[in-house]
Amino acid sequence: MEILAVELMPLAIKASNVALAALGLGLVIFLHELGHFAVAKWCDVNVERFSIGFGPVLFSRKWGETEYALSLIPFGGYVKMLGQDDADPSQLTSEEIAADPRSYVAKTVLQRMAIISAGVTMNVLTAFLFFIVVFKAGFPTSPSLIGDARPGMPAWEAGIAAGDFIEKINGSPISTFVDLQMSVALSSGPLRLEGKHANGEQFDITVEPDATRSHPQIGVTPMESLTVYEPVPGRFAADPEHGIRKGDQITKVGDQEVKTAVEFHRAVAANTKNPLVITVERHFDNKGIKLAQPTTETITLTDNFFRTLGITLDTGPIVAVQHGSPAEKAGLQKGDKLAALDGLNIGTEIDPLKLPVEFAKRADTEIEVIVTRQPVGGGRESVTLKLVPDDAPGWLDQPEQPGEPLSIPSIGVAFHMLPVVLAVAPNSPAEKAGIKPGPLKQMMLTKRADLPASSQDEVKDSTITIKFDDSDVKNNSAWAFWMLQRFPNRKVTLTVTEDSTPVNVDVDPEPDPNWLLPIVGIRLESKRLMQRADTIGEACAMSIKHTRTSALNIYLTLRSLVTGRVSYKELHGPLGIAKTAYQFAQEGWIAMLLFLGFLSVNLAVLNFLPIPVLDGGHMVFLLWEACTRRKPNEKVLIGATYVGFAFLLCLMALVLYLDLFIHPFAKK
Repeated sequence: MEILAVELMPLAIKASNVALAALGLGLVIFLHELGHFAVAKWCDVNVERFSIGFGPVLFSRKWGETEYALSLIPFGGYVKMLGQDDADPSQLTSEEIAADPRSYVAKTVLQRMAIISAGVTMNVLTAFLFFIVVFKAGFPTSPSLIGDARPGMPAWEAGIAAGDFIEKINGSPISTFVDLQMSVALSSGPLRLEGKHANGEQFDITVEPDATRSHPQIGVTPMESLTVYEPVPGRFAADPEHGIRKGDQITKVGDQEVKTAVEFHRAVAANTKNPLVITVERHFDNKGIKLAQPTTETITLTDNFFRTLGITLDTGPIVAVQHGSPAEKAGLQKGDKLAALDGLNIGTEIDPLKLPVEFAKRADTEIEVIVTRQPVGGGRESVTLKLVPDDAPGWLDQPEQPGEPLSIPSIGVAFHMLPVVLAVAPNSPAEKAGIKPGPLKQMMLTKRADLPASSQDEVKDSTITIKFDDSDVKNNSAWAFWMLQRFPNRKVTLTVTEDSTPVNVDVDPEPDPNWLLPIVGIRLESKRLMQRADTIGEACAMSIKHTRTSALNIYLTLRSLVTGRVSYKELHGPLGIAKTAYQFAQEGWIAMLLFLGFLSVNLAVLNFLPIPVLDGGHMVFLLWEACTRRKPNEKVLIGATYVGFAFLLCLMALVLYLDLFIHPFAKK
């Protein structure tokens, strides 16, 4: 019975979270419609039906003159009043209905305006109240501390690095990473960033966000803590008996104490010893039960090596040079191609993938670099430069996304790899598989059916296909090599060209005992700060500011969608909202209230857009009537209503398509 109870507990927790999410979403819809209902009753309007949901009625009960219903499609709700029915807009101009003093159309323009705006008003009010509770109770949020700057992206190029703290954007103070994300995503031009570097130095820089993606980005991620969120499945660190566990607090890497995630990642990347020893403070046993007293545990990782195929790829051009870096000071430029390091040819004598390590080995020493450069008049010329690399370990910034370049942190450049095999090492996996120099078409990483579940990674796709000639994402070579490390237990298949025919070749990677991986195989929890008001007055002030900011951000999002600055693919429909609600429910009722507050503001803003059928569309017609002292033309009213219906149906079809196929509801 005890085992059964333990197994059923996660199911019970999931069920309760689903119920909490459903109740929360239903509450927001209910409160919106309650606003319309209450003011309509106050104005003595005959309310015929109060429905949560649209379409066929599943359940209804009549109290007094009103039918209260639960309908099939749970994407909203409606209050049907005598003389006001979106399905039959002609009622608004009917003289017969207007003769009934309790009909909607018989009321004054101001009364009808009050009824129409009551739903939006109720949403704003409830959002304000939700936020008061949230800020008084306090909730954790990620500070605007930078955990990582992605190589080649605007922040990285401008010199922003892990551990930096951004305090202002375009003169407006920010304190959370969400503020940072929203300010960047909704920007319409260059951004002025002010803050402090990790060493305490102030910075004031201007960056132009990358607008080539679905929304503007500068390429930063939030700071992590030293608490383990979960070990990555399929790696040694995930061994339940001897590995790192969820809830462990990392304290040392080897003999070095680490106090921040930045120090931890740097220490792992700089490690030159095998095995790698990690010391943690343990708070939970292997069943997830909290220990009475924390214990100190030492985990030894013995297989932390890069997996290699034995092929040398060609280098591509430098795509970014970091501001203030040794490379910039030495005169390296975008478009340069690294050709030689200290007299050693890059490609034949030095594997380009090892350049981050080779430069790091030469830290604080003047070195000679030869690059090939295209001068203004055309052609190629060889340029010799002198520089002194910083003390920054190689592969500290891994290419985690398609199309990302490979960075050399010690000199501050990022370059692409080209999918062209220059050489095949003797007795290597590639030579054994018959790989020859030439272009690569794609790489496939396939789960092995013969491995136990504990050795499988968490990604659901049985095969990950990385195309090197993808029309959407070019320059996937560096990312492909890193995915080879991310999924060490998958079978590797390369597609090469033989006699102009694509051929699939299976290759078994081998660990390189002289090349240590800069990762441990764990995910860390985000670093959090608690936002809490000391008094009710302070909570009210914070709530007003948050409500106003949320509404403004929604309007800015709509503007960015219209101008194309943000892609329509960023939209989410009811399934996406339900998924987000469930995720917030998992974090507790405070997080759920925060989400419901934002959803209430969202509902208020969107409902008040001047679109026929929505509250904002009704308000436009009422303003027309107030100004002209006559009702809108019936044909115009009916035509506009049908256009509004068509627009909303198309929008609903679009967001459902996005939910199901672009960012699937069940996607991990």
